[in-house]
Amino acid sequence: MSVWPEVVAAVDSGDPERVAACVLGLGERDRREVAARGDDITELLERVLATRPAAWQADFAVRAALRLSPSPRRRRPDPPAALALAMLRRSGVVPPEHDPLVVAWVRHPPTPGDPLLDHLLPRLFEAEGVGGALRDEHPDLPAPGTWLAALAQLAREGRRDLLLDGCVRRFLRGGDAADLRFFVRLHELLEPTPDEVSKRARDYLRLLPVAPGPVAEPALRHLRRLGPGELAPADVSQALRALLFRPERKLVTGGLTWLDSVARSWAGDLDELAPALGRAFACESADVQGRAVRIAVKHAKRFTPAGAEAIRAAVGLLPQELGETLVAVFGGEAAEQAPEHDDGFTPVPLPEPRRAGRFPEPVMTAGELGPCGGGWDSAELWLAGLVRLHARDRDGLVARLSSWRLRAASHERPWPDVWQWAEEIARQIMTGGSRAPGLPRPGSVPAPHLFLLRRWAEVYAALQDGTLPPHLLAEPTEGTGHVEAAELVARLAGYERCGAEAMPADLQQALLRLPREIAPEVVARARGLTSEAGRAVARWMDGGRPEPLTEIGWLRSGRPDPDGGYRGDRAPADSRTLDLAPRIRVAPTALPLIDELFGDPGWERRYGHGEQLPWWPYVMPSHREVVALHFAPHLLHGWPAEGVRPAQAHALALAEGPWGEGMALVQAYFVADPSWSRRPEERARPVVDMAARGDLAAEGLGRQLGLLLRRTWLKPGPVFETLESAAAQGAHREVWRIMTGFLPVFLPGPGERPHTRHTQGLAFALRAARWAGARGPVPCVAEIAERRASNNFVREARRLHTYLT
Repeated sequence: MSVWPEVVAAVDSGDPERVAACVLGLGERDRREVAARGDDITELLERVLATRPAAWQADFAVRAALRLSPSPRRRRPDPPAALALAMLRRSGVVPPEHDPLVVAWVRHPPTPGDPLLDHLLPRLFEAEGVGGALRDEHPDLPAPGTWLAALAQLAREGRRDLLLDGCVRRFLRGGDAADLRFFVRLHELLEPTPDEVSKRARDYLRLLPVAPGPVAEPALRHLRRLGPGELAPADVSQALRALLFRPERKLVTGGLTWLDSVARSWAGDLDELAPALGRAFACESADVQGRAVRIAVKHAKRFTPAGAEAIRAAVGLLPQELGETLVAVFGGEAAEQAPEHDDGFTPVPLPEPRRAGRFPEPVMTAGELGPCGGGWDSAELWLAGLVRLHARDRDGLVARLSSWRLRAASHERPWPDVWQWAEEIARQIMTGGSRAPGLPRPGSVPAPHLFLLRRWAEVYAALQDGTLPPHLLAEPTEGTGHVEAAELVARLAGYERCGAEAMPADLQQALLRLPREIAPEVVARARGLTSEAGRAVARWMDGGRPEPLTEIGWLRSGRPDPDGGYRGDRAPADSRTLDLAPRIRVAPTALPLIDELFGDPGWERRYGHGEQLPWWPYVMPSHREVVALHFAPHLLHGWPAEGVRPAQAHALALAEGPWGEGMALVQAYFVADPSWSRRPEERARPVVDMAARGDLAAEGLGRQLGLLLRRTWLKPGPVFETLESAAAQGAHREVWRIMTGFLPVFLPGPGERPHTRHTQGLAFALRAARWAGARGPVPCVAEIAERRASNNFVREARRLHTYLT
C-alpha cells in the first residue's frame, strides 16, 4: 500500500503535528517511495514544520535524529535523514549522540558555516558506519566537494590536532581494514610532523601489535622517523616484540630495519632487544630469519651474558645453517634443544569471580512504573508491573500511562519490535482500542525473538479478552533471568486461589527460567498444585526438564557440503568457512513454544531481532547451550554492528546448564577477536571468571579456538596474548587444558604443510605446560616429535614432548 497519499495529505493539512507523526513513522519501504519523488520533499516538509515554536522544532529535530537507523552505504536520498539534519540546523539544538545521524551527515561534505560541524566533527571518528560510507574517497589530490578536501581545509584552519587525534583514536578502537581505509587516507593526507608523532608516540606503539596492516604500516613508518631518545627503550622493546610476532612479512621486515636503527643509536647494552630478535628467528621466511641473524651478529658485542643467553635460547627456531652462524658468535649448539630458561612467570591464585546480582524489586505502585525502554530487565519490570497494576490499581495505571506521550499507532504488519507491542498494550489500556495484532511468521525472525514477541502479544490479547491474570509467572527474581522455584510455586498457588488461567507463553517462559537445582521441599509443594499449569511445573521440576543434544557444523560460503558440513576436526588449512550450522536434537516436550526454541536455528542469519538479541540469554538462563546455538549464525558476521557482543558471552558464562560446542564457540570467539578490546587482560577476564567458578570446559574451548584459527580470519597472536594474560591472573592450569584441546585441531595433519603460526603455537604450548607443571604426552605432539625432519616446527614439537615426558 502506497504511503505517498498519506504524506501529501499531511502536508496539505498544514498541521505540523500530523507532518511530524507521518515522517517519524516512515519505514524503510516508505522512505524509498518518498525518496523516489525527489529531494524537494525535504524543503516542503521543513517549511511546514518551521511554523511551530522553536522549542517544538528542537524537540522534533532530536526525535527525528534518534529515529534514524544504520544505513552506511545508502546511495539514494533519505527524506527523514535530510529533514532531521535540516531541523537540527534550523533549531540550533545540540544533536544527540546517535551513530546513524553522523552517517547521514557525512553523505555530503560540510559547507562553510554548517552549525552541525562543531558538534558532529568529533563524532566522525567514533560513529560506526562512517568508515564504510567514506571508504571510496581517493586520497590523491582530493577533489573539491569531497570529505578529504574539506577536512584538509579544516586542518589548515586550526583543527589539525582534532583531526590527528581523531584518526589515532579511531585506529585504537580497531575494526575491519576496509572501514578504516578512509581514516588512514586522512591521516596520511595530514602528513603528521615528527613533533606530532612524538606527542602521540605511545598510541602509535599500541597500534603495532594488533592493528590491521594498512594501519600498522604507516604507524611504524612514522615512528621510525623519530630521533634517538624520543622513545623509552622499554616501550620500543615491547613494540618490536609484538611487531616481529606478526605474520605479515612486510611488517616484520620493517620491524627489523627499525630494530637495527634503534640498536645503532641506543646507549648501553642491547639486552632489551634480545627477545625481539628471538621472535624474528621464528618467522617462516628464510630471508627474514637471515636478516635477523645478521643483525644479531652485527651487534653481538653489545649484549651482556644475559642478553646472549636469550639469543641462544631462540637458536632452535632457526634452520641449521643459520643456527650454526649464530652459535659461532654466541655459543651453544644449533641442532640441539635450546636451554630452558625462566620466563619470569609467577603463579597466583584465581581471583573471586564476578557474579550476577538480584533482579530489581518488582513494580508495586503506579508511581514506580517507568517508561518501557532500555534493556531486558527494564522491559521485564515494565510488563510485570503493568499486569500487576492492571489487577490492583487500574485507575492509577491509566493515569500513569496517560502522562506519557505515545507515538503514532504503528501501521506495520506484522509488529516485529517489542516496543511496538508495549505502546499498543498501553494504548489498549487507555483507550480500549481493538487493533488486530500481528506477529511475524515462524522462521522469518529468530526463534528467541519470536518467543519474546509472543509473550507481549498474549498480554495484549488477554487485555482485549478480559482474561489478564493478576500477575505474571515469569517475572525474574535473579539478575541472570532465573525465577526462584519457591516463588513460582507461590505465584501458581495464587492463580489457583483466584481461578486465574496461566498464559501459555508466560508459563513456558517461567519453566525456562527455573534454576537447575531445586530443593526437595519445593518440588513437594509443586506436586500439591492442582491446575494444569501447576502440574506442568511439577513435572518440569521433578525430572521433566529436556536436555538437548547440540553440535555446530561449518559450511563453505553459505552452502552446505554434501555431507552437511565438515566432519571431524580439520578443514583444509587454506579454507575460510564463514557460516555456522547449529543443530539441536531433543524429544518433543508437548510445550509448543519451548519445542520451537529447541528446534534447529538453521545456518542462515535471521534478521528482524531489533535490539532484543542481547535479551536471549535471559530467556533461557538454565539452557545456555541452546542460546549459544541460536547466537551461532550471528557470530561471525554481525559483530560489532548487529551480532553477538562480549556482554552476551559474559551473560552465558553466568547462566546455567552444560557446555557444548555452542558455548565453547561463543567464548572462544571473544578470546580470539581483538577488535572488541585491545587489552589482553580484559579479553581474558571471562575465562578467568569461569575458571574461578569451576565452570570452564577448557578442552572444548581450546578445540573451538583451533577451529576458528583454521577456518576464519582470526590470528594466533591475539589468542596467545589472551591466554597468557589468563594464566597471569591465576588460570595457568586451565590454560594448559585449553592448549590440550587446541593443539590437535590447530596443528597440521598428514599432508599439510606447517607454517610459522604452528611453530609459534608449539612454543606457546611449551610455556603453558611449564606454567602449569604439566606432565604426560600429547599424542599429536608426540607424532610430530618422532618425525625424522629437523625443521623449526619439528624441533619445537620435540622440545614440548621432551618436557612433558
